[in-house]
Amino acid sequence: MGKKPALELRDEIEERAGADAVFDYAPLPDIADEMVDNNGAIRPVWQRFLAHLNIMPEKDLAERFARADRYLRDAGVFYRAYGAKGSGERAWPLSHIPVLIDEREWQALSAGLVQRANLLEAMVADIYGDNKLVEEGIVPPALIAANPEFQRPLVGVKPATGHYLHFCAFEVGRGPDGNWWVLADRTQAPSGAGFALENRVATTRAFSDIYAETPVHRLASFFGAFRDALQTMKHSGDDRIAVLTPGPANETYYEHAYIARYLGFMLLEGEDLTVVNGRVMVRTVAGLKPIGVLWRRLDSAYADPLELNQNSHIGTPGLVESLRAETVTIVNALGTGVLETRALLAFMPAVCRQLLAEDLRLPSIATWWCGQKDERDHVAANIERMVIGPAYSRAPFFDDSGESVLGSSLRATAKNSIADWLTSDGAKLVGQEVVTLSTTPAWVNGKLTPRPMSLRVFAARTANGWQIMPGGFARIGSGDDVAAIAMQSGGAAADVWIVSDKPVERHTLLPAEGSFTRNMPGSLPSRAADNLFWLGRYIERAEGALRILRAWHARYAEAADPNQPLLADVTNYLAAVDIDTAEPVPESLLRNIDSAVYSASNIRDRFSPDGWLALNDLAKTARRFHSTITSGDDASHAMTILLRKLAGFAGLVHENMYRFTGWRFLSLGRYIERGLHMTRLLGHMSGPEAPDGALDMLLEIGDSVMTHRRRYNVNTARLTVTDLLALDPLNPRSILFQMNEIHREVEQLPNAFMNGQMSPFYREAMRLHSGLAVMTPEAMNGDVYHRLERELEQLSDLLAQTYLG
Repeated sequence: MGKKPALELRDEIEERAGADAVFDYAPLPDIADEMVDNNGAIRPVWQRFLAHLNIMPEKDLAERFARADRYLRDAGVFYRAYGAKGSGERAWPLSHIPVLIDEREWQALSAGLVQRANLLEAMVADIYGDNKLVEEGIVPPALIAANPEFQRPLVGVKPATGHYLHFCAFEVGRGPDGNWWVLADRTQAPSGAGFALENRVATTRAFSDIYAETPVHRLASFFGAFRDALQTMKHSGDDRIAVLTPGPANETYYEHAYIARYLGFMLLEGEDLTVVNGRVMVRTVAGLKPIGVLWRRLDSAYADPLELNQNSHIGTPGLVESLRAETVTIVNALGTGVLETRALLAFMPAVCRQLLAEDLRLPSIATWWCGQKDERDHVAANIERMVIGPAYSRAPFFDDSGESVLGSSLRATAKNSIADWLTSDGAKLVGQEVVTLSTTPAWVNGKLTPRPMSLRVFAARTANGWQIMPGGFARIGSGDDVAAIAMQSGGAAADVWIVSDKPVERHTLLPAEGSFTRNMPGSLPSRAADNLFWLGRYIERAEGALRILRAWHARYAEAADPNQPLLADVTNYLAAVDIDTAEPVPESLLRNIDSAVYSASNIRDRFSPDGWLALNDLAKTARRFHSTITSGDDASHAMTILLRKLAGFAGLVHENMYRFTGWRFLSLGRYIERGLHMTRLLGHMSGPEAPDGALDMLLEIGDSVMTHRRRYNVNTARLTVTDLLALDPLNPRSILFQMNEIHREVEQLPNAFMNGQMSPFYREAMRLHSGLAVMTPEAMNGDVYHRLERELEQLSDLLAQTYLG
């Protein structure tokens, strides 16, 4: 295929842009395949974009790319990368230049993918049903029977909706000749749709002006149609829809939380669910509630440890039982991962003719299963242009973590023995033709550079049949090697624009103007309530430690003597609660902040991006101070900075969080922890044996120095400090204030009253509140504080038993 040299393409771009355009070109490299057609001419779909791009100064481009990166950073978009040193969160690797595809070409590709989705549906129905494909010799029995993704307990179990597949993805690639192939099918728990949305938002931040005037198909209608389809799958009006995630350790957990929040579904883990009388139920703070649809994002084998993988710790026992009872719909049905098997690509043309009586419109990458002699001989004879890999692998050749072997890279001695290897292990191996993927432009070191590309395209079953997302995301290689496309190998992701030649509809998931129903927030899962409760406790625990440490270091800066009676006394108190004053920023403080971050990470679907950023900023700053500051004035100043950051986080939560059940559990965690904090301090520092200066330090820790001066016309005394910090209902730092707030929140919790009576938890909260409300400062002593401390801890335990179990 001939291509125009770069200068001729520049001339063509200038001609299209108009005579008045002023160009300040970055160096143009070899032209990417995606930008030119088979005749070497620049594709019309790219012309407008390139015309804009080439008149932008490099500084302007850098600022645009920075806007996109800032959005992804602020939104907290990440994926989890795995390596020899373990796993860790990585920033989402955006390739800023989108991939542009003409609408007409996309329609042809979509038609092929719709056919393929129908084929996969018919295929999996046969595998778990009549098994005609094996019986009639179309598919070798070993590829099903010996397949680790074939779930025998699901044989004969028909989905309640009649369909096994509801949401699929396809890895597709284009050759330099312009023809598309399917590189892999994704039917297990396809990931990436949420990342495609984030790619779109980030890319439009960079090219808002170009995007606004380009008729690019929007993505919202695709998600809206699928959301509506899931709503029709519910078995009753009380059923809930949920996204089932393996948890925060999964590499695409961010997307699970994002999709759940975007579509308004619950985000659940296996431990949130239980099966009762064949019905899947979610444990909530209001009791068990029915689940009608589960969009699973974990592999089938891990979904039910009772009948599938007995070693799974992330599944729900009895889930298969509920499928037999047809009381729940799982998207996609358990066992559909068998369709991803790499060796099955070799049989797709024959399967298509058998099941659909049609030829396959979109070819798969050329594949030969080496369990058959003729195919084995062909692979051995053509080893130079083959990739050999495991037959049962579900990963495409470029994304298999080193499982595949490039034939041309083998030494001569290995090539001579390849036939023996294929003969002995052929049933476990496939050969696939080495492909050259087309290239798309990426911005590398200040210029456009061709990089190999594959697309992940998504299909959703809707009321009108399969609908293809008008876009998806492209995986862009970090170099010329196709194997570098995978993000675990350093590849990047780009947005995909499907460009029309006429105006496109602008869809939204928001309801139309007119009448509406104000839906109350869904039931709060017990695990989410647990994380919210402990987030509140950890944040308040960190704040209490910061206030004590700031007061301690301020006095140490003046006295420079840690053995001074007041400092020594507070040091002993802090040691009892695992805080070491020898460390300017103690490790235990960092652990509390990290625990808060961990609790928040488990409820990402319920947590605002601003709150998440503020909490992570607090954690990073604390870590930095831990290794840089010294005791005394330096540490006191650092504590003030951390307190301000923590107050910023608390303010964001207080001002922005909806006042419903989740808010109450977060608040209860803060009130109980603050009550405990002040009770312990008063019990230790307000007694007759407290050293000089203890009462003043108490007021400072309780942020009540000015209030004390205004309310009491006397110097600090035990009774006035006790009255203000223990019994004043208007002081937000007092113990009684916390009990008032606990009482107010508890009476709004689900099942606070049962059959006209207070729940045991509500009764205990009332008893504690009324008992403290009638106390006088004179009656408050060490024994009272110690008893109150125990009772607050017991109240926390009773809350956990009532709602969080």
